[in-house]
Amino acid sequence: MNRIPTKSEILDWISENPTLTAKRDIAKAFGIKGAARIDLKRVLKELEADGHLEKRKRSYQDPDRLPPVSVLQVTEQDADGDLFAKPMEWHGEGVEPVVLVVPRASDPALGAGDRILARLTLVKADDHNYQARLIRRIGANPKHILGVFRKTAEGGRILPVDKGSDKEWHVPADATHGAKDGELVEAELAGPKVRMGLPRARIVSRLGDPSAAKAVSLIAIHQHGIPDSFPDEAIAQADQAKPVDLKGREDLRDLPLITIDPADARDHDDACYAHADDDPDNKGGHIIWVAIADVAAYVTPGSALDREARKRGNSTYFPDRVVPMLPDRLSGDLCSLHDGVPRACIAVRMQLDADGNKLSHSFHRGLMRSPASLHYEEVQQAMDGSPNERCGPLLEPVIRPLYAAYRALVAARERRQPLDLDLPERRIELDEDGKVVSVNFKERLDAHRLIEEFMVLANVAAAETLIAKKIPLLFRVHEEPSPEKLDALRETARASGYNLAKGQVLKTAHLNRLLKDAAGSDDAELINMSTLRSMTQAYYAPQNFGHFGLALARYAHFTSPIRRYADLIVHRALIAAHGWGKDGLRPEDYDALEAAGQHISDTERRSMIAERDTIDRYMAAYLSERIGNEFTGRISGIARFGVFVKLDETGADGLIPMRSIGREYFHYDAEANTLMGSDTGRIISLGQRATVRLAEAAPVTGGIALELLALEGDAIPQGRRSPAGRAPRRRSVKAKRKADKTKRKVKRSRR
Repeated sequence: MNRIPTKSEILDWISENPTLTAKRDIAKAFGIKGAARIDLKRVLKELEADGHLEKRKRSYQDPDRLPPVSVLQVTEQDADGDLFAKPMEWHGEGVEPVVLVVPRASDPALGAGDRILARLTLVKADDHNYQARLIRRIGANPKHILGVFRKTAEGGRILPVDKGSDKEWHVPADATHGAKDGELVEAELAGPKVRMGLPRARIVSRLGDPSAAKAVSLIAIHQHGIPDSFPDEAIAQADQAKPVDLKGREDLRDLPLITIDPADARDHDDACYAHADDDPDNKGGHIIWVAIADVAAYVTPGSALDREARKRGNSTYFPDRVVPMLPDRLSGDLCSLHDGVPRACIAVRMQLDADGNKLSHSFHRGLMRSPASLHYEEVQQAMDGSPNERCGPLLEPVIRPLYAAYRALVAARERRQPLDLDLPERRIELDEDGKVVSVNFKERLDAHRLIEEFMVLANVAAAETLIAKKIPLLFRVHEEPSPEKLDALRETARASGYNLAKGQVLKTAHLNRLLKDAAGSDDAELINMSTLRSMTQAYYAPQNFGHFGLALARYAHFTSPIRRYADLIVHRALIAAHGWGKDGLRPEDYDALEAAGQHISDTERRSMIAERDTIDRYMAAYLSERIGNEFTGRISGIARFGVFVKLDETGADGLIPMRSIGREYFHYDAEANTLMGSDTGRIISLGQRATVRLAEAAPVTGGIALELLALEGDAIPQGRRSPAGRAPRRRSVKAKRKADKTKRKVKRSRR
């Protein structure tokens, strides 16, 4: 039989091993096995009853000792400059222990009242019982920094990767984490400023060569705090998921629901099918089916997968990778509508009349099996008379009926008049190493527009159903432009010779008329960009304020639950509305919709900014080998510090700094959004054609600097300005009077 340790031996063990205090740890330490564990349990109970130990969860602690990791409150600094703290939780019967905080050079400055998480060491000293090393300050997340490390004799510096930022941080020699000169690093602020006023930082992660092609999106991920690794619990749940069966579902496997996506699509969350309506009362009508992956069947409310999906809010897409909202087992497999395999879906059947008006709709929770996963280009080629071997068998029974239904929807769209912007989207092509090989503009095909119209119709149906059934939901809200932004758009239109009427309730039809007037002219891109900039940011909310851009009174996102948490909420609301199961929206979720809408609106903006920054960095990397080359473009923005030009060839935006615009001084008119030369009276305004020289392209920051060579075909004199960097005072005053006199008299082209 195993020898049971004495009470004194047990107390000594717990004192020497404060992190190994569970019963099994004690049993293992003394070699106690089998039935002898019962006797050990009895001894521990006696120590607990005598007050020598207390049981916390499943471990035993000396009640007069603090845990090795504790929450403390900083109390004061004594005359010698030492910092003391007291425990936030004390269960002992004796005098509360005194803790001396021993700071490292890289620790942030602490003051009285700060709460900290610290690692404690028991000591025998006259004025304190423990020494504490800071783990982190409670309620004050360290600010994380992303930058390029530059080694110095005293440690190093971190240079920013943020475009336009010149802030640097000093890294002490003991806080470099072994970083090498030129490496991309992640760091956190760590202490007060040092010499030359630089704030101190501690490197926490080394991310490799910042100029490497595959580091571009990595910079954006870290810079914007996008979660890119899943918790073990979420991965375990996803790995344990199984394909659903037909139980409780409609069998939709005979419907030829096909997916149509980009050729490089990473997931397939929507499928569609259409056919002529056989109802004699709806001559020339159509039936459209839109089936969406049933993500709610796998991601249930309150689960680890649900918590992580809500935290991310949406998937984030980069040219070289995707940061998914859901683990790949779901996003790329079980929730992806691959052809030839049964997949869970929520489908909506919609009846249209010959003019494209939706007459009715109904939702169904089913099991589908897609006959084909196609991409836009091959579907369009099939309709244009060149079907490939995949599209050929589907052309008559599936593809042509889809286009027939689409044509009816186009007629309805023209009557509705949603905002019709024409802004080409850039497509960056990478080689296997992640290097940019070309930058093209994506071609807009009828196949793209077909899917967009079907998805919009399905989203409208979801919103209408939930409103009718009085189930709370998140709407996709897009409010009309503010009066100030509309005035700016009117000024731009007027300066280009167009008109946007004032004094009437603004409708998208008015904006479309402006866009149509400018179509095909040199001002088309300017008017489209200015119209886009006048729009408000769309967001999610449980209140319905309509969707201005789509000219819809009721709109919700239903069609992309793999990559948007808002759509998953709408799916759960539909499940609850139809009584399809226990995985729907719960009554306790209703009050949380406001906060959820705000959160996922924020994560959406975070992803948009990260994606835009990544595109900028790829563009800078692509152009960095063409320094000194000349390009043409249009002025796309004017600010006090310079002029932005959008290059024709790539669509990249570059900055002409104010100091390098010719030899004269330029006055900035914020109201007219123009620059005026102090000597020549030359006016620089939005939309003007420009010839520029590429002066700098920084892949790490995404910054592109240009030199202005010509404006509207007229050469701009080059050279240095006066030593002061601006015109003499008398000349400046003269120019200001001239600018005041000619205010708003911007050269116009009459049509």
